[in-house]
Amino acid sequence: MAEPVFVKKTGVLRVVLKRIAPYPMVLRKTELNKGLKERALMDYSKVARKLREKVTRFSGELCKGLGKTATRFVTESVYGILVSQSVVLTKMGRTLENDVSLKKIEERFCRQLAKPVLWDNIQQTLLSEAASHVKKDTLLVLDPSDIQKKYAKKMEHLAYVRDGSDDVIGTGYWTIHINAAELNQQKVIPLYQSLHSQDAPDFGSQNTQILEAIHMVGKYTEKRGIWVIDRGGDRNTLYHKLLLEKRRFIIRQKGDRKVLYSKTLIKTLQLAQTCPSLYNDTIVRMKDGKEKVYQIEYGYRKVRLPENPRNDLWLLVVKGIGKKPMMILTTEPLRKNRQVLKKMFLSYIKRWSIEETIRFIKQTYDLEDIRVLRYVCLQNMMALVLLVFYFLAVVLNDNQKLKLLAGHVFTAAKRVFGIPDFGYYALGDGISAILTRNPGQINPVYIKKHRYRQLDLIFN
Repeated sequence: MAEPVFVKKTGVLRVVLKRIAPYPMVLRKTELNKGLKERALMDYSKVARKLREKVTRFSGELCKGLGKTATRFVTESVYGILVSQSVVLTKMGRTLENDVSLKKIEERFCRQLAKPVLWDNIQQTLLSEAASHVKKDTLLVLDPSDIQKKYAKKMEHLAYVRDGSDDVIGTGYWTIHINAAELNQQKVIPLYQSLHSQDAPDFGSQNTQILEAIHMVGKYTEKRGIWVIDRGGDRNTLYHKLLLEKRRFIIRQKGDRKVLYSKTLIKTLQLAQTCPSLYNDTIVRMKDGKEKVYQIEYGYRKVRLPENPRNDLWLLVVKGIGKKPMMILTTEPLRKNRQVLKKMFLSYIKRWSIEETIRFIKQTYDLEDIRVLRYVCLQNMMALVLLVFYFLAVVLNDNQKLKLLAGHVFTAAKRVFGIPDFGYYALGDGISAILTRNPGQINPVYIKKHRYRQLDLIFN
């Protein structure tokens, strides 16, 4: 009998040949490739099954107290968004492998999405789950954003909002995103996501909505974490509430705020221009796929707010980022130390990388293509998208048993230029590709809420 023919003389190929052909035989290149392809398909089928099991378990645990119909809807929605990479109900419904017509699935989704308690229940349950990831110095990045609906006419409470990307006014809704992150880690923990319209009857003000978001997250994180907010957080109402509740914060200044410095009332921009630079450094920022190098100098001043003169604050001044100095007001004590000042600056610019998470949600799941008309449905959809991102960022990456699964998913996302630094894009594409090629039914897991069953003894 003929000796085995080796197509390529590599150690890997020799091992494969020994496993496939333990006795002398002739293997052709096409037969070998076909065998390897079949084994790969079998592996991906197994990965897809594990993913579906993980989605059902995760959704079931976060739907305690919602009931069977709502739990089924949340599970199918999370799965549908993951597979279709869309928040359009018909596209989500097409991913379900059952005999029910698409029209009936869409009608059921609309009924469930209109439940007023859905957003609050999902948000509260997720915060109770995610709060354990927030440590003493974890950065809590609050970022208001927007959803543009240029051509929408009949969506409920459609209002004018500023497009943060193009800096123009358009129709749509504004949103609040809160994500937790550690300074020296790439991991992001999604905590909060909501949608609002100033034309809605229950809308008080933007300050009210931001304070409600901080209050809800703070109820679970307690005093842990440092709030990081852009110039939009430079408001008296926010300072008063944060200082009253003794919360730590890092907030960038617009420059027109008056502060007390050595018993003198002065604007932050004037104070920054006269602030001496103690240290200099070089930083590199990736923007639009290009590197931009900044030569920066930084110093600080100890200040107080005239509205809250009893609280000592510190103003970090960074020169070299733009035409005007970057001014950052914080409760964190600063001193003449390079590492202390640099750490404060890096803590603020951490929000630059957090901005990518909002862009990821909008682009990967086509959030601005949302087509439900009712306001409550729009708000509830934000909670479902939050669950999807939490599944990617925390559940899939943190679980030790799913490390191999995450590796398979990254391999399945075929990209021309490889996996970018923000790996959630590849992770989202990989999950969609695997589940699309290996379809299957999703079976919701119902977890009953624990009830106290101790007997009561009643005495006359």
